[in-house]
Amino acid sequence: MSSAQENKDWVKLAHTPGKIERLEAYFSGHGYEPHRHDTYAIGRTLSGVQSFRYRDSKQHSLPGGTMVLHPDEIHDGEAGTTEGFQYRMVYIEPALIQKILGGKPLPFIPGGISSDPRLFAAAGSLLKAPEDAIDMLEEEDAIYDLARTLAVVGGQRFRRCLVDYQSAERAREYIQTEFSQNITLDTLSAVSGKDRWSLSRDFRALYGTSPYRYVTMRRLAYCRHLIQTGLSLAESAVEAGFSDQSHMARQFIKTFGISPGRWQKFIQRHRA
Repeated sequence: MSSAQENKDWVKLAHTPGKIERLEAYFSGHGYEPHRHDTYAIGRTLSGVQSFRYRDSKQHSLPGGTMVLHPDEIHDGEAGTTEGFQYRMVYIEPALIQKILGGKPLPFIPGGISSDPRLFAAAGSLLKAPEDAIDMLEEEDAIYDLARTLAVVGGQRFRRCLVDYQSAERAREYIQTEFSQNITLDTLSAVSGKDRWSLSRDFRALYGTSPYRYVTMRRLAYCRHLIQTGLSLAESAVEAGFSDQSHMARQFIKTFGISPGRWQKFIQRHRA
């Protein structure tokens, strides 16, 4: 590859703390020599064609699919067309997956690429742009969803098991009163007396949503109340426990379908 092509290439790393490594990159031609990780490499191609050799065959990742490279499998990477390719990837230690699956074989996706929409959706929360922060509870929540989805897409089946209502309810009550604080799955585990992943499973089964989503909804409800009392969007966001106004706005739009600013105008117009 020419030096002119190499000068177009770039890699951005996420610098927010967390349990996983995240990156986004662009390569105009050759990307990587054959190598392997001791982690899962899970990602998606954003544009172009990402070609790689994996288990003695050539694979081509296109936008809309999900790459799942198994730990310790040799692979390389290059552009499949002259347009180059842009992609995002997360690297997840097998031990994290194993804590959720509880001793089941690590999920394997044949060919290293899946077109399953369930997997595409489950990976989305972790495959954010590097500059976008991921809340610790959001990350743990997303890892749980991804691990379970990997197992299902990889052919594993889960048996229904008894849930611990008392432990889950202790966690829910804690969230109800402390949602504006920095809540992690470790915190909820200590409060409930249940290990993190069992609690996460039971919480979903009993309340129909994840701990992270439950925290977010309590914050949004309080945020709307504060806005109704006349507090500014920025003040309401911080008071409700969001890192800043933009963080709140993203969650607000995702949940209610309109921006908080537009909703605030509706409230003010109704008062007038």
